[in-house]
Amino acid sequence: MADFIKITLEEVLARAQAIKLVIFDVDGVMTDGGLTIGDDGQEYKTFNTQDGLGMKLLKASGVQMAIITGRTSNVVKQRSESTGVAHFYQGVDDKLVAYHDLIAKLNMTPEQTAFMGDDVVDMPPMLRCGLAVSVPAAPESVKQRAHYVTKKAGGHGAVRELCELIMQAQGTFDAQMAPFFK
Repeated sequence: MADFIKITLEEVLARAQAIKLVIFDVDGVMTDGGLTIGDDGQEYKTFNTQDGLGMKLLKASGVQMAIITGRTSNVVKQRSESTGVAHFYQGVDDKLVAYHDLIAKLNMTPEQTAFMGDDVVDMPPMLRCGLAVSVPAAPESVKQRAHYVTKKAGGHGAVRELCELIMQAQGTFDAQMAPFFK
């Protein structure tokens, strides 16, 4: 395995300043990675409400969001709509193809994007984006290559942690919090 240089928190924040688009995987990032499938074949997922508010605040601060996921699920589409995710790719076999398609459509550079994933299928875009983020339950090979590993677990505040980190780096956090503390 190659040696990887971990970057400092200051370097993570510097990268976060440039972010205009955050792309999320779903299972293991927006959820805890568990899949509940009923006898009728219906898939159920549990999302964190604090993550959802973090996403809405991030969008209000001017950062766009996208989802690129390998699975296909109506509940994920509903979640993307309720949290302000404008760009939604599901049933994706090659996340790098979707990533390149998305940043080309939005006329963005890789340095302007963050990708949050939890497994090796997320590595191709994570290795090319400006800020690669993972969660604590990710395999070591993924965490070693991420610029930042959240303290919170997937489905338990990891998304909110990233949203707040970006807003703090960009100086928009206080303005987004102000309405709640008046």
